[in-house]
Amino acid sequence: MSCDDVRLGSDHVARNREFWDRLSPAAGEFGDQHLHGRQRWAAPEPRWGDWSVPESTLHVLPAPLGDLDTLELGCGTAYISSWLARAGARPVGLDVSARQLRIARDLQGEYGMRFPLVLGDAEAVELPDASFDLVISEYGASVFCVPDGWIAETRRLLRPGGWLIFLAIGPISGICMSEDDTGVGERLTRSYFSMAEPRTGSDGTVEFQLPYGGWVRVLRRHGFVIEDLIEIQAPAGSRSPWPYVSPQWARRWPSEIIWKARRPG
Repeated sequence: MSCDDVRLGSDHVARNREFWDRLSPAAGEFGDQHLHGRQRWAAPEPRWGDWSVPESTLHVLPAPLGDLDTLELGCGTAYISSWLARAGARPVGLDVSARQLRIARDLQGEYGMRFPLVLGDAEAVELPDASFDLVISEYGASVFCVPDGWIAETRRLLRPGGWLIFLAIGPISGICMSEDDTGVGERLTRSYFSMAEPRTGSDGTVEFQLPYGGWVRVLRRHGFVIEDLIEIQAPAGSRSPWPYVSPQWARRWPSEIIWKARRPG
């Protein structure tokens, strides 16, 4: 079954919500969500992905951000929205997990910053058409939602000329993951052409990945113009944030990618 075959209303939304809602403060590979969020909220500039590569290196965000209406899909602790707010944007954060949004509200209180936080499904957003200038996702909708579903919603929500930016798992790391899911190695262990099949993890979550061509086709199908593809290289001296990929591996191959696309004006 491909990602295209998964229809809205299947149980992946409920299963992913259940996982994030029950996640304990110090939950295994995901770590302390409060601590992780606080570290990202406190960063002097945006730092992207597991390797915390600074915005000044990657140049992900459009400039200027001031006076833009932005939506973060799968915001978690909403640290990206906090970066956008500091830059003058008007952010909205949306997440399927009430627990994650509680952490985000706690951090808003700690940092004296308020913006709307919405409980909802990125594949069926209850917000008006053409409400935003930028839709962004870092390991939120881009991993846990059906690609055609959340990309279609993004197209609906964006104004003409608006930006879509999302960070996702790099296809190369996906096909180098060991069969027992314990780590990424230097051998091709999985089929590139079956990557589009939804994957259920040992934690019960359902994840969606696509090969490069799959993302190109989804974006084009929904009327987007691709502006850039950033393949993240781990900086020299990086420490591995999670056990499944080493900094040595991510210095040689990209474990994360960032897509930048626009809705035509």
